[in-house]
Amino acid sequence: REKYAKYPVIFLSFKDAKDNTWENTYKYIISEIIQLYIKHDYLLESDVLKESERNSFNDIISKKADSVDYANSLKRLSEYLFRFYKQKVVILIDEYDTPIQSGYRRYYENVISFMRNLLSGAYKDNIWLYKGVITGILRVSRESIFSGLNNVSVYSVLDNQFSDKFGFTEPEVLQILQDFNIPHEFGNVKAWYNGYKFAKTDNIYNPWSTLNYVQDIESGFQTFWVNTSSDDLIKELLRDRQDNYIREDLLKLINKETIEKTIEHNFVFQDLERDKELLWTLLVFSGYLSAENKRDVNKYTLRIPNHEIRFVFKNIILNWISVDIKIRKKLLENTCEYLVNNHINKFEDGFRKIMGDTFSYFDTHKEPENVYQSYVLGLLAIIGDDYLIKSNRESGDGRYDICLIPHDKSKFGVVIEIKQMGRDEKDDRDAFHKKINDKLLEAQNQIDKNKYYMELVDHQVSKIIKLPIVFVGKIPYITPVKNIN
Repeated sequence: REKYAKYPVIFLSFKDAKDNTWENTYKYIISEIIQLYIKHDYLLESDVLKESERNSFNDIISKKADSVDYANSLKRLSEYLFRFYKQKVVILIDEYDTPIQSGYRRYYENVISFMRNLLSGAYKDNIWLYKGVITGILRVSRESIFSGLNNVSVYSVLDNQFSDKFGFTEPEVLQILQDFNIPHEFGNVKAWYNGYKFAKTDNIYNPWSTLNYVQDIESGFQTFWVNTSSDDLIKELLRDRQDNYIREDLLKLINKETIEKTIEHNFVFQDLERDKELLWTLLVFSGYLSAENKRDVNKYTLRIPNHEIRFVFKNIILNWISVDIKIRKKLLENTCEYLVNNHINKFEDGFRKIMGDTFSYFDTHKEPENVYQSYVLGLLAIIGDDYLIKSNRESGDGRYDICLIPHDKSKFGVVIEIKQMGRDEKDDRDAFHKKINDKLLEAQNQIDKNKYYMELVDHQVSKIIKLPIVFVGKIPYITPVKNIN
């Protein structure tokens, strides 16, 4: 058998070994082991197995073995293969941490215990092992899964070694598109699936998404790269009212801004309960964010790599707004349509409704105007794909807060200046309204005086909306209050 192979190979993938219960996840795991043994059932016809070993082999295949037998199965199989081929064995295990991620918060101790025994048997003190490779999203540490392993080299997306092997390079993608006779789609493929930078190598494409697209071109561009467990984690944190900073950072990322975070090389799921910052490590290693410039030992600039992932994050935020906070997506869409079509009174009504229902989820105690700006920016970025949305950029003689530049130059462009003010309890209604109108006028004059609209002019946009927004708490005022004596 395997005339041209020098070393016998044991290969397992646990990509499908995930479920809500340990019982079902365990069934997925042993199903993979059973298929592995069936692949090598020729050993049953050989003379390398003793009678007791042949019985154990059959028990594995027939599901009669217990959990200890399955945990020792890789080590035993490597011994059998060594006897048959007179060569040590290569053991390859892909996505080892999928069942571990699935077990987080549900059956973590069960899955850690089993995987520790399975992998230790395969790789630790296995005299029949020549070499082994384990791949996964995270390097799970401190649970002693890999304790005692000698001569182990670890390479992650943050390391220079093999940094061009975590996805397709641009020349490889060009060749793939040529082979499928769609070289004209290169620009779209680049926008949707490129954008990753791993250590020193940039312009890396998501291989899974790229291949799925070229195999079914007529279905168009889709979000193929969706990790359910990671999505669930994000949604859980978004539902936690204490995690305002996570929501604010996600809104920045959706708007193509960058954030700076600490990324841990070793990940412990149980630490996620006390250290929510570990979410960013999970997102980087899961392929949802690209770690760019290294700022310090573990500090990196993070960004969303491409349109596919941005679309995924948009849906997560929209789901949070529409399901958890009960804001209808139609209200969001209509409100933004009112803005870009210059129906400012209707925009103000819709925006005030949205703010009243959602803004309590954000912390405005520190740098309130920055929080308001971040929120408005993210909200607009979620809804609109027809605009280039920028913030805090130089235009004219100053820096505007937000600018919406339409791709279609015949549409309205929008420049927004945001102000914030408190309410003095001594003020009666008329005095309060006058202060609002004065603040609106101040913002309007700031737009005109500093020519914040010049970037729109430079983009050949002739129809320009100059929009002041004054926040009093979570209530936005956009048009002058008229009931003043």
